Amino acid sequence: MAPKANKAPKVTPPRLSPVRLADLRDDPSPAFQSGERYDGVRYSRASADGLELGGTDFAECDFQGVSFNETQLRGASFRDCILAEAYAPVFMAARSTLRDVEIGNPRWGSAELYESGWQSVRIDGGKLDYVNLRGSKLIDVQISDCIINELDLGSCAATRVALKNCTIGTLDVAGARLKDFDIRGTDFRAISGLESLAGLVIDDYQLGLLAPLMASHLGVIVA
Repeated sequence: MAPKANKAPKVTPPRLSPVRLADLRDDPSPAFQSGERYDGVRYSRASADGLELGGTDFAECDFQGVSFNETQLRGASFRDCILAEAYAPVFMAARSTLRDVEIGNPRWGSAELYESGWQSVRIDGGKLDYVNLRGSKLIDVQISDCIINELDLGSCAATRVALKNCTIGTLDVAGARLKDFDIRGTDFRAISGLESLAGLVIDDYQLGLLAPLMASHLGVIVA
């Protein structure tokens, strides 16, 4: 009797739905206040630079070309929001919450997002220098066609995450807990935390890139 062929394990993709916003009111000159709730507003080419907005709650809001440079968004929440061309050489949103959020073509330098909670988040395009998501919880996240110099996911819990057609310099997953974490089709230069790769989904080409890193990590000499 012929042996049964091994079936490739099933990979569950991120579960995402488009963000639909309707009946928004425009606010051309927003006066953001820390800890307030903003609901159903469209902001275009506005600046929140340097403001203290810790704990602020944004729901069903559309941000078009809004600058968040050195804005303190610690503990802020974005729910059912669209952020297009968000600009921030320094983006400070540690312990923030993003749920059902679409981010298009962001331009972030240093993004401090550690210990955040992301669920149903999509990032399309853009260029990010350093993204710190250490200790965060990511569920149903997709990042596509994005250039990221360093992505730090140390001690992160990530389920159904896909990096599609991205270019990443260094990916750090040390201590992370990964499940259905799909990086097929993404280029990377280096990966840190090789002991935490369980749950990572790669293609044959990436396996070739990982082989020498794994050999070095395990002390294997290839002669």
